[in-house]
Amino acid sequence: MPPASDALLRYRPWRGTLRSPIFGALAMGRVSLRLMVRRRLFWGLYGLALMVFFFFFYGQYLVVWIQQQTAGQTVFFGGMPVKAADLTKFLDRLALNGSGHTFANYIWFQGYIAMIVLALAGAVLVGNDFHHGSLPYYLSKPIARRHYVLGKCLGIAMFINLLTTVPGVVLYIQAGLLYDWKTYYADHLRELAGIFGYGATLTVALSLLLVATAVGVRRTVPLVMVWTGIFVLCRMLGGFLVDGQNLDPRWRLIDFWNDLYLVGLGCLGVDRATLRPPAQPEVWEAALVVGGVCIACVLYLRRRIHAVEIVS
Repeated sequence: MPPASDALLRYRPWRGTLRSPIFGALAMGRVSLRLMVRRRLFWGLYGLALMVFFFFFYGQYLVVWIQQQTAGQTVFFGGMPVKAADLTKFLDRLALNGSGHTFANYIWFQGYIAMIVLALAGAVLVGNDFHHGSLPYYLSKPIARRHYVLGKCLGIAMFINLLTTVPGVVLYIQAGLLYDWKTYYADHLRELAGIFGYGATLTVALSLLLVATAVGVRRTVPLVMVWTGIFVLCRMLGGFLVDGQNLDPRWRLIDFWNDLYLVGLGCLGVDRATLRPPAQPEVWEAALVVGGVCIACVLYLRRRIHAVEIVS
């Protein structure tokens, strides 16, 4: 071996271009999304999500076709004779007419699949960093703790928007092409802004809640149980207290997904009188609950991540 020299033993500084720590957060977000798409279960659930999208996509075509039929005419749907008026009443419940309810209902149904995927992905993206001791490695790099949280939230945000915001914009464009696009796009700009507002609300709230839950629970099975309790049991409890026991509609605020739904309807500009079920709290009350949960998650993450010892 060649003898050691002072040139080899001295510290050699980095001669490349130094970037901002925000690029580290972007890299973690990209890797997090890559970890999710490598799993077959992800693609299976994403296929179910596409089925919900295609139901609304072709449902809007079906509504326009039915509107061109006479009210008393009998049409063949699935090989069976059905009156156009009866089929219209069934489809009216989903509001497949390009209104704010159309996009709100789509995101509502899409949320069931998103909850399952996020619950399964939380332990992989965040819980394993605590379980296997990877977090000190991340924090020993020239990034702050907020960049670590931001990177994990970005990976979750990409998936949420692929399920909700992007397909919602496609449905909006389709509705404008089915109707008079010159008047539709001009009269429904509020719905387009509402889709992005609803998607941003889901992105911030769900990503922070998932990261905070995964930091506290870490394992997949307990995380699924906690996630189920938040989005299923709380919904059942809120419906029982308000609809079954006729208590104050504010009890429905314990249903976090319903709170996000109300905030999304506020972004879409939907009339409160058209909400189902009608016994609902105010939109500003739901927004306060969502904001309070986000602040609580940030404070909890700050406390737990600051407690991790780092060896630089």
